[in-house]
Formats: sequence, structure tokens, C-alpha cells
Amino acid sequence: MREIIIHIVTVLVVLFVVLNIAAGLIWVERRLLALWQDRYGPNRVGPFGLLQVAADTIKLFFKEDWVPPFADKWVFILAPAIVMLTVLMSFTVLTFAPGIAIADLNIGLLFVLAMSSLGVYSVVLGGWASDNKYALLGGLRAAAQMLSYEVFMGLSLMGVVLMAGSFSMSAIVEAQRKMWFVIPQFLGFVLFLIAGVAETRRLPFDIPEAESELVAGFHSEYSGMKFGMFFVGEYVGVVLISALISILFFGGWLGPVLPPIVWFLIKMFFFIGFFILLRAALPRPRFDQLMDWGWKLMLPLALANLLVTGAIVLAMR
Repeated sequence: MREIIIHIVTVLVVLFVVLNIAAGLIWVERRLLALWQDRYGPNRVGPFGLLQVAADTIKLFFKEDWVPPFADKWVFILAPAIVMLTVLMSFTVLTFAPGIAIADLNIGLLFVLAMSSLGVYSVVLGGWASDNKYALLGGLRAAAQMLSYEVFMGLSLMGVVLMAGSFSMSAIVEAQRKMWFVIPQFLGFVLFLIAGVAETRRLPFDIPEAESELVAGFHSEYSGMKFGMFFVGEYVGVVLISALISILFFGGWLGPVLPPIVWFLIKMFFFIGFFILLRAALPRPRFDQLMDWGWKLMLPLALANLLVTGAIVLAMR
């Protein structure tokens, strides 16, 4: 009974912290973008504009939750829930510090990749069910982009798995006590970072919702809290990819003096800031360029990294 209560409390705490970080990132991103682009960010509602997020949330709650008459109603309603469900499920296998995890599975990394693959359905179904040509184009773009970049996203992590000898998140972190995997697996880290940006559909890879071309892409017809779920799901995805980079390549909670959870949060927030900096600095490529990079450059590099790592691990054994 005691273990069940501990598990329930852990689930609630992780859910509460992740959703609050995602909500806070909306304000952080606006302030950092304003700083880097030399303009004002939110600074009217509350001290330093901190209550702007609360104001936006209240506005979304009271907006008309409209379902277009020509849409496939149940699929249209289900699509935003899928993105939240798949991203939040991925957090169940992350190990944030020794003993702080919902489920430390020995196939944790495979579970995360599986949830990432299922997340494609939310965007594709949302674009298709809207029965809007711009939304459908956005959904098709998202399907092509996410399925393509998932291929070398998984391959880029196989070098880490070979070196750690496990798919378990805690085992991967413990294997980095002598040296972070970002050093021997620097190419894998760069490939995973690029794939992570593409998976979260963040600038410069926000082509599925390119406003200048597709109005808002796959969520053109969404309003109210359905739009809010897509919106928050994107930020939760950023938190997830940043946490994965910290665990897989930068030693997770490992570090001197400070408590383990503090080290994990420092590394995670550093990469969250990097995601925001990308949005402030880089232009959006053409869709054909994005696909070319994936299949003609990233995939061969990921395969080469896997072959070289495998050969070195075999030679050392």
C-alpha cells in the first residue's frame, strides 16, 4: 500500500512540475525573444508581465470551442488529446535523479521513441479531420517531416545504447560517470538535437504550421482549449527533448556539490534556452530542403556514426 501511494504521489508531482514548466516557458520564451531581438516582451499584466500566461489561459478557457460543421467531429476532438498523452507518457520512463522516476524500465529509451512515433497521429489526424486544405497540407508536411526525422533520431541514439549496454535511462546516466557521452558521441548528439527540433516542430522546422504559407497549418480550424492543447503540447515536447539530451549525452543528474536533481534541471533549462535561441536567430528553410537534409545528409551520418561506434566497442571488448 505504501509503495502504491509513493507511485501515485510521484506521478502527480511529475505531472504538476512538467505542466507548470511548460506554462512558464511561454513567458520565458517571450521575454528571451524580446531580449535577443531588442524589443519589449510581455510587461503590462503583473510584475514583469508574469501574469500574461494566466491572462492567455483564461482567454482560451472562455473562447468559443468551435467544431467546424464540415469536420469529422470525434477525430477532430481526439487529435489534440493524442499529442498531450504521448508526450506526457514519455516522462514516465525518465529518471530525474537517483530514485526519482515513475518507472525505470529496462526498455525506457525504446518506450520514448515509440511514444514519439505515436505523436505523429495527433498532427495528421488534426489536419485531416479539419477538412481544410491548408490544415491538410500542414498535416501532410508534418507526417513527412516527423516520420523522416524519426529514422535518424533513433539511429543517432544507438551509439549511446552500444556504449551504455542498456536502454534503461538510469543505466545510461550511470555509464557516464567517467565521461559524458557528448564527447565520444558528439556527432550523435548533433543529429539528435536537429531531429529533436524537427520532432517538436519548432523554428526553424515549423514548416507544418508555416503562417506565411498555410495560415496556421494543421491547427487552422482549432480554437479554445483544443488549440491550447496543441500549444502546450509543443512546449512539453521541448521540455522532453531537453531532458533527453541531458540524460543521454550530458550525464543527467551527475555533477559535483549540488544535489542531483539541481544538476539535472540546470542542464535541461540550458537546452530549453537553446531551443528558444534557435527561434530567435534562424530563418525557416524550404520544405524540400528540409527533406533533402534528412535523407541525403542526416541519415548517412547517423549510419556512419553507428557503424564506427559499433566497431570501436567491439574492438575494445
